[in-house]
Amino acid sequence: MVDSPQRHRDAALAVIGALLVAAALVLIWLARVSVPRELYVSELGALGEPTAEQFRFALLLLVAGGLLVAWSMRDLRSRPALLRRGTPALTLVLACSAFFVAAQVPCTPACPLPLGDTFTVQDLVHTLAAVIAFGAACWAMLQVAFAPGHRALSGITLLMALAVGVVAAMGGLLSLARWNAVFGSRLELVATTIGIGWLVVFGIVRAARLLTRPALTAAAAPDAA
Repeated sequence: MVDSPQRHRDAALAVIGALLVAAALVLIWLARVSVPRELYVSELGALGEPTAEQFRFALLLLVAGGLLVAWSMRDLRSRPALLRRGTPALTLVLACSAFFVAAQVPCTPACPLPLGDTFTVQDLVHTLAAVIAFGAACWAMLQVAFAPGHRALSGITLLMALAVGVVAAMGGLLSLARWNAVFGSRLELVATTIGIGWLVVFGIVRAARLLTRPALTAAAAPDAA
């Protein structure tokens, strides 16, 4: 059983994490609207971009906030056997770690694909980190969607996880095809907003859950409300 002081600490960390993540989303949007041309989200942090430092700081806020939220849900487990291979907290930590790498290794100007004549190790590392981050974030959302104790959030979490995965994949495919970059960049921004927005909401819901369920345990009943 989780004692009351610890639950209150975890709830406070979840709220702080949610606020940091919300601040990251605001900074990303402020950076995006300050650029008059169409570009992918990652390009906001590309070398030489005036928004590079702001974007990097936003990613660091996202990492810090995500880690705090992950800590607050360290006892959460998903029901399905496939999703139980690793906890949502560990998966979210993986996503945060990948975002940290992406922040420390920004793409080169215009964020070219690391293929053919545009190949650079820096772009390869950044692209791989971004793909892992998005993939892990979607997996963490799926794990939470099928975890006991958050029934009110399960349905919308599942929908948002699928939305992030599908929208991000479509944006990535358009980028690989080098076709309709405007539409692809907007898809990436939508996927980013949905994913980060979900983490904000989940952090707040998790805090409320910790404060309103004194007997919350890792073995919470599957039919818990």
